[in-house]
Amino acid sequence: MFYLAGQRWKQALWALALGWPLACLAQPAEKSLADLSLEELAQIQVTSVFRRATPLSDAPASLYVISREDIRRSGVTTLAEALRLAPNLQVARVTSNRYAISARGFNNAIGNKLLVLIDGRTIYTPLFSGVFWDQHEVMLEDIERIEVISGPGATLWGVNAVNGVINIISRHSRDTQGVLVAAGAGNREQTAAVRYGGKLGDAGHFRIYGKRFELENTTRANGSSVPDGWQNGQVGFRTDWRIDSNEFTLQGDAYSGKSETGFVPGFVIPPINVSGANLLARWKRTLTNGSDIHLQAYYDHSDRDDPLFFRPEQDIFDIELQHGIPLGRHRVVWGAGYRHARDDVGPGLVFSAFIPRSRSLDWTNVFVQDEIKLTDTLAITPGIRLEHNDYTGWEYLPSARLAWKLSSAHLVWSAVSRAVRAPSRFDRDVVNPPRPPFAIQGGPNFVSEVAKVYEIGYRGQPTRQLSYSLTAFRHEWKRLRSATPLPLPLFLVNNIEGFINGVEAWVTYQPLPAWRIEGGYTSLREHLGVTPGVNDPVGPRNATLANDPDHQWMLRSSFDLPGRHELDFMLRRVASLPLESVPGYTAFDARWGWKISRQLEASVTFQNLFDRQHAEFGAPAGRSEFERAVFLKLLWRQ
Repeated sequence: MFYLAGQRWKQALWALALGWPLACLAQPAEKSLADLSLEELAQIQVTSVFRRATPLSDAPASLYVISREDIRRSGVTTLAEALRLAPNLQVARVTSNRYAISARGFNNAIGNKLLVLIDGRTIYTPLFSGVFWDQHEVMLEDIERIEVISGPGATLWGVNAVNGVINIISRHSRDTQGVLVAAGAGNREQTAAVRYGGKLGDAGHFRIYGKRFELENTTRANGSSVPDGWQNGQVGFRTDWRIDSNEFTLQGDAYSGKSETGFVPGFVIPPINVSGANLLARWKRTLTNGSDIHLQAYYDHSDRDDPLFFRPEQDIFDIELQHGIPLGRHRVVWGAGYRHARDDVGPGLVFSAFIPRSRSLDWTNVFVQDEIKLTDTLAITPGIRLEHNDYTGWEYLPSARLAWKLSSAHLVWSAVSRAVRAPSRFDRDVVNPPRPPFAIQGGPNFVSEVAKVYEIGYRGQPTRQLSYSLTAFRHEWKRLRSATPLPLPLFLVNNIEGFINGVEAWVTYQPLPAWRIEGGYTSLREHLGVTPGVNDPVGPRNATLANDPDHQWMLRSSFDLPGRHELDFMLRRVASLPLESVPGYTAFDARWGWKISRQLEASVTFQNLFDRQHAEFGAPAGRSEFERAVFLKLLWRQ
């Protein structure tokens, strides 16, 4: 195990962090830190706010963009770890391959208020309206950017976009031509990936890829091993071609993963096995009047065999049409969609089962949003979405955003929204344990959780070297999930309400062409209680509602050094979790990279340098702790 200890090592690393910029002043780097200046970064086109390309500087939302350069310079190897780069997300590692990821509270391993998309494909499961992070991976070298919105996006994206939207956008296949091979190894993981891109006649391009990674077992605080090691393999392709004003995309992935075999005194725990495949097709046409039409459809199959908990097999089909129309000072976007899911959920040995075992669910939606330019500097964007689900019928999801462009470099915005988290199979159909007598059952009358959200924000770039964003928000909640009082079984009901206030801020400063510093901070205050007149045995003090850090912050620093060398640091602090006695922790990561030639790169990444190990989530008994790690990577492209 890689091990650093003592104040001398810490002093030496801080000397590097503070001393290299002075060295860069004396000897300029061979190239600037990134291809884009801060001014150009502010003009990056984002699509998550209006469902069309909009400069980041004009987006009236709490939106942070993780660029492909950010991912490369961080040295991360998985999608979940890449999301730590967004200061407006809460990311907690539960085991070697399981994560709790959310925004603005309610973070837990089965979090259900965050919508995640990969190239327009929604990856949350209707089983519990959350994400199995161990089943969804991408080739990080093929990511163009990750757009992270904290706050609701329900008007455009649907009922689960309550606390945020993560939109993972991969690179066009024309930008990934040739051969790329990446391989890495360290004391906690090993990875390998290969990709090849080529042309399809005169109008198209394609790429194919394959990747594999292995994660080692984690350990407990007492040093014993947790049997949560993970092996995963994935292959996929993407094709893009253009014919006149028509653009076509066809892409797909297939994956398979397997855990270690575990042991509990008395019996061996069978390994967890996951597999799945997806196929997506998209057509876009630009019309002569400036309007555009998008049509997208995808199929997603997943199979999860978790012997202790449950064994869900699931098929999802989704189709959506979108039409954007410019009308003078108006820019209208409207659309409609249909989603069908069928599942079969086998019971676990110890924990959950679902009654009925199999179910088919349907969702239908229609939405419209109008960007209205009131003056040259003031715009308002009202919108509404109507979405039907099989449990609660029609839900209405309105929003309005106001944007005031003080100047080309300063934007003040505000928003008010209504968003809901519709019931999932877990809320209505779960039983625990899997055989009678049951201790917990889904509630036959469980309804949607509702949030009214108020936001105000400011985004500015006062100088060419400095940019920042500040957002204050309030979420007013009703009908949050809770349980009936004793006797058993406890039924899931909607007896919690209250509000959450918070602040999100981040800043980027580039004092030198070869040195960039980024910082971020979030603060959260939760005020939740039982609905008046209701007897609730647990109330809001349960790990799915009120187990969030009240603040967290991060600081990143990136240097371009002479001789095509790179040096990157990230320092982050997460406050304690109140309900599971998880202490607050500080993590310091560092990466050194060397562009040996135009074709070959080498890097070494160190994680958790100043702390032997720490926990991030879970009850004290048996939870994983994460040790110092080192990872060496080689990348070759032709």
